[in-house]
Amino acid sequence: MTIKHTFAVSALGLFASMGAAAAADCGKVTMAEMNWASAEMMANVDKIILEEGYGCDVELVPGATTTTFASMNEKGEPDVAGELWINAVRDPLMAAIGEGRLHAANAGPITDLGEGWWVTPKFAADHPELDTVEKLLEHPELFPYVEDETKGAFVGCPAGWGCQLINANLYRAFDMEEKGWVLVDPGSAAGLDGSMAKAVDRDENWFGYYWSPTAIIGKYGMVMLPFEAEFAGRENWDGCIALSEQDCADPKPTAWTVSEVNSVVTDRFMKAGGPAADYIKTRVFPGSVMNEMLVYMTDNQAAGEDAAYEFLETHQDIWTPWVPADVAEKIKSAL
Repeated sequence: MTIKHTFAVSALGLFASMGAAAAADCGKVTMAEMNWASAEMMANVDKIILEEGYGCDVELVPGATTTTFASMNEKGEPDVAGELWINAVRDPLMAAIGEGRLHAANAGPITDLGEGWWVTPKFAADHPELDTVEKLLEHPELFPYVEDETKGAFVGCPAGWGCQLINANLYRAFDMEEKGWVLVDPGSAAGLDGSMAKAVDRDENWFGYYWSPTAIIGKYGMVMLPFEAEFAGRENWDGCIALSEQDCADPKPTAWTVSEVNSVVTDRFMKAGGPAADYIKTRVFPGSVMNEMLVYMTDNQAAGEDAAYEFLETHQDIWTPWVPADVAEKIKSAL
């Protein structure tokens, strides 16, 4: 064996050792696979990238907002909650971050998300002058209620949903009854979706509550209207708007509270995760693309893993900047 060949073999062995060490450094990572579609896809994208690109051993565990947070806060596991809607756990989460148990590694893993009041894209195009909630509320005649066409229909949330209380109190705060509106209970999630789909399919106007990212918002290209009113503070929102009518005597007009989603990680993962932790800090899914992927999941009855591979194969322009070039090539070769 020549000296040159010996050096080459030694160098290859060194690089292999370095790769094995990097994988060992990453080690096992537990990630919450939340029980809604966008979070399922995100968790599976993270799993594929961390395993194929960084050599991690990723275990997905079932999750939901409050239960996952409680487990991370009390037991230090799972390591990562990729799509944690923090309004539901804000106070204890801030306490955990302040005490160093948890970290908000990424304060915006999905863009253009949130709850609010929406109109169809055709309505937005036909009435560009009615581009805020307050302007639209002056024209109930454009949304005739099927049971009394002298009134305007505003489609709220089904009974029993938390947003039912919020919409009912905002309905009172903006004096919508006096302005000629009826607050319509769609009866169920299917009723809410159906009312929107029917309006779009028939080129009819529709005004009501929904949230994003969701497949139906992506499918129909719905437009969320901004409020002219500023957010009137947490005391008004948490202490009145979000409560039952008997506990909210005087709701003040307000913009919808900002929906905040963080990628939250444990202190162990933040300190030991290395490049894997850096990846979680970096990746951001555009809201329009996330909605597109949710439509794909609905139309194809695709699970989170299937959607993750579809995303990685068809949106390389989005995810490749999240990782170094050599890592991106490893992931591409694994698809």
